[in-house]
Formats: sequence, structure tokens, C-alpha cells
Amino acid sequence: MNAILPEKLFLTKGTGQHKEKLVSFERALREAGISPFNLVKVSSIFPPGCRLVSKEEGLKLLSPGQIVFLVMSENSTDEAQRLIAASIGMALPNDRTSYGYLAEHDDYGISEEDAGRYTEDLAAEMLATKLGCKYESGRTRRKTGNTYKLSETLSVKTQSITQIAKGSAGLWTTTVAAAVFVS
Repeated sequence: MNAILPEKLFLTKGTGQHKEKLVSFERALREAGISPFNLVKVSSIFPPGCRLVSKEEGLKLLSPGQIVFLVMSENSTDEAQRLIAASIGMALPNDRTSYGYLAEHDDYGISEEDAGRYTEDLAAEMLATKLGCKYESGRTRRKTGNTYKLSETLSVKTQSITQIAKGSAGLWTTTVAAAVFVS
């Protein structure tokens, strides 16, 4: 049996609005560039040896109708002025032969920066505990950059992508953020 092991991954995000919730979601996928694919949500492992590429590079490797695996966060509202967020965070170990983690989170009423930081913290915590390290949210992160020091010899890099939007009266508003796998 051949294992599906993605070699590349790209991050993307989008937002959409429409009077119908489903069309709002479709518009968010269009803005993210991933609407022409059959999307399959998977859990949150960044494969060993996988390489982060730009959205443009990743999309060139995909064909309309293709089954595409991704980790996706989505959020919707039909409430006027309601702030929504969809975010993906990732934590990657220095050793690229080991796997990393992706975390998805949706929320209400928080900023893009706070949502991104939260998903990075989630991913870092999952990776830290997998590696047997003690993790204390807020204390483990260095004061500069997106590097978490998990022990004296081990640190991980984090990154996130977040889409926020405010709801409008009479319309559905949808946000999506995704980590898309490419073989």
C-alpha cells in the first residue's frame, strides 16, 4: 500500500459574504484560492520533511477537481458587527526529520494577532508534550520572534495565518484559514 505523504504545504485564508451561508462559505474558499478542489479535512500533523511553500507555488501543483487534504478552520456569523476569526497555527521542530503540529481554532471577538498567537500556542503545546517537554503557555515563548524554547537544547518555530471579519446585517459572513497539503 502506498502511503500518502505530502511533500509541501501552503497557508491561505479568505472571507466571503452572501445572504446564504453556503454561498458565503464558497466565496471564502474562492478568496483563499481553494474552491475548485474537493477538500478533505485531516488532523493536525505537519509531515517530516514537508516544506512550506507560497500559496502561488502550491496552487500551481493542484488541478481543478483534485482531492486535496487540508487542515482548515472556519467560522460564520449572520449577526451585524460580530467579529469572527478562523486561524491555523503551526509549530515545527528544528529537526526536519521529525513531525510538527498544526492547530486550528475559530473564535469570536478577538483580534487577528490574538487568534494567531493562540493557535501558535496550541501547536507549540501539542509538539512540546509529544516531545516530553513541560509547556507553560505564555512562559515558554521567547520575547522576540516566533521561537519557543522548550528546553535548554530544544526550540521550535511557529507561524500562523488568520482571517477575521465583521458580520453584516442581512448577510452571512464566513472566514476560513487553511494549511493545504500538496504531494
